[in-house]
Amino acid sequence: MPCDDDTAPEHLPGGSGGVWKVGRTVRRPTGPWTPAVHELLNWLSREGLGGIPHVGGIDEDGREIVSYIEGRGVPVDDEVVLDEVLVEAATWLRDFHDIAEGFRPEGPRTWRQAGEVELEPGQIICHNDPGAYNWIIQSGHFVAMIDWDLAGPGEPIDDLAFLCWTGIPLYREIPVEDAARRIDLVVDAYGEWGPMTLLDAVVRRMTTATERIAAGIERGDPGMLNLQRKGEPQRTRDRVAAFEARLPAIRDALG
Repeated sequence: MPCDDDTAPEHLPGGSGGVWKVGRTVRRPTGPWTPAVHELLNWLSREGLGGIPHVGGIDEDGREIVSYIEGRGVPVDDEVVLDEVLVEAATWLRDFHDIAEGFRPEGPRTWRQAGEVELEPGQIICHNDPGAYNWIIQSGHFVAMIDWDLAGPGEPIDDLAFLCWTGIPLYREIPVEDAARRIDLVVDAYGEWGPMTLLDAVVRRMTTATERIAAGIERGDPGMLNLQRKGEPQRTRDRVAAFEARLPAIRDALG
């Protein structure tokens, strides 16, 4: 695979197909959404948001070039992140949302899941996939959010709900007291909604996630087809149903 770096490419696996590390850069497949995502990332960088990859253009193979961020990912099925990391991620998300409120491009932009649309009142451009598997950890601290290709219009609470799904985590069973305590940590760190409102948003957002995956499979999106091979969207549908069964106990623990 040719590239403009003499370092041999290293494939980094991921949920929607993976990327390639070349030197100090990451190469990712592009699509009609890429110009809008690059516009967003460049704007966020100029506004001073840390913890994001920097755009380096398009390589000769048609892949986007973004900066490689040192650290490790989170194997969400095997690890529950430390309370401190969870708080740092929720705090970063609030910072991102506050800055993103100022990103109001004139005219429509094309986003991967939304298509060509303009922002509606109350919407911002959300990350739309801020699960813990997209966090970068250095020395026990959250330092970055990666994989921005699903960015697009949304409501901030939906991003926070998605973060909770794998960050607390709510998608699998943990002690009820731990789930309630960590929801309170996220609520306090983000500083906008109460825990009951956030729990309702989790069910709604993750149901939407299954619908978006199904729609992506229908239109032949390669990333969504890869998720289909991993059992989506039925896997998430089953997890949402199991979470709803656990919800009364979590609500009781929250008081």
